[in-house]
Amino acid sequence: MKFCVCKNRNAQVWVETVLYTLIAFTIIGLVLTYVKPEIEKFQDKAVIKQSITIMSDLDSKISEVEKNGEGNKRVLDVAIKKGYLRIEGLNDSLVFEIESIYPYTEPGEKYYEQGIEISTLEKSGKNKITLLSNYSETLNITYIGKEETKILPQSSTFYRISIENNGQANQNKTEIEIGIV
Repeated sequence: MKFCVCKNRNAQVWVETVLYTLIAFTIIGLVLTYVKPEIEKFQDKAVIKQSITIMSDLDSKISEVEKNGEGNKRVLDVAIKKGYLRIEGLNDSLVFEIESIYPYTEPGEKYYEQGIEISTLEKSGKNKITLLSNYSETLNITYIGKEETKILPQSSTFYRISIENNGQANQNKTEIEIGIV
């Protein structure tokens, strides 16, 4: 009889261990189900704030080059961790787009921060955040002297963006040439 009691007790310990482990995994799974999206939202919000800073820095350099006259040039190191930067020569604008689970603004509404137009478009469970700096009223933005579009996707390395004042262009607008060094 003693032998049977010990054998049952060992089996009971193993069953309890397996049950407690399954309960712990279930609790961890439930916590991660709620916490992971919140962490991703927090990370996306930080990336959007960094992107706004990038756009603000670009705007600042463009204004500086414009004010200092023809031939003036600045180089800015830019890290794009998520999304992409689009230099639109035809529209004379800079556009930064990011897909995020965090809605930075109310969908469909335009919001201005640091002189940058920010809008959110809800798209199949995600949000497309667009940051826009439009210079069409005052400047002629070109990419390497051409009226074309250049897309800078996310990268693990920095982009070295050069911004140069090429003087008066058509329609009495200052031509600002943007390029990658």
